[in-house]
Amino acid sequence: MAVKQQGPKNPAPKEWLSETLSQDYIADYKPFNFVDGEGVRCSLYVSGCMFACPGCYNRVAQNFRYGRPYTTELEDQIIADLGQSYVQGLTLLGGEPFLNTKTCLSLVDRIRATYGQTKDVWSWTGYTWEELMQESDDKLELLSKIDILVDGRFMKDQMDLTLQFRGSANQRIIDVKKSLAAKKPVIWAKLVH
Repeated sequence: MAVKQQGPKNPAPKEWLSETLSQDYIADYKPFNFVDGEGVRCSLYVSGCMFACPGCYNRVAQNFRYGRPYTTELEDQIIADLGQSYVQGLTLLGGEPFLNTKTCLSLVDRIRATYGQTKDVWSWTGYTWEELMQESDDKLELLSKIDILVDGRFMKDQMDLTLQFRGSANQRIIDVKKSLAAKKPVIWAKLVH
């Protein structure tokens, strides 16, 4: 008998809350990379994800206590690294950034206080845009402070390594500011098909 492949978990609105799940751990920090969005970026990989997508490329980061605690010293380093003129911005990945909102909001708020809108913020999430619109206030606050969102669970049966900044065809690259104004997802204008 063939075993049916299980898909990722699908939460009910407000089922998974950062305040009860997050341990404020990070899996990794990678400064000055070219793969996690447009331009040279500093990437913070937070720890903890409930989606459990089959084929996840960062499975170890699904554990909320994987890696090390997020510290003020690390935040200071990220802010300093972002100060380099050639760095375009920050990318939040994981794990799941929207289940680690305390850590992510602390960093994004500091970036905005230090650099205003001169550094962009990207985030990957297993949530879809539509799911985030039904979520808790902390998730909506984080969403409102980022520029580009790559949404949706990784779907192994839709994997396509030729896609720009995505692992599977169901995922979208969304311009957050335009989407919030339009009250619907607006695809990033620079997306190369």
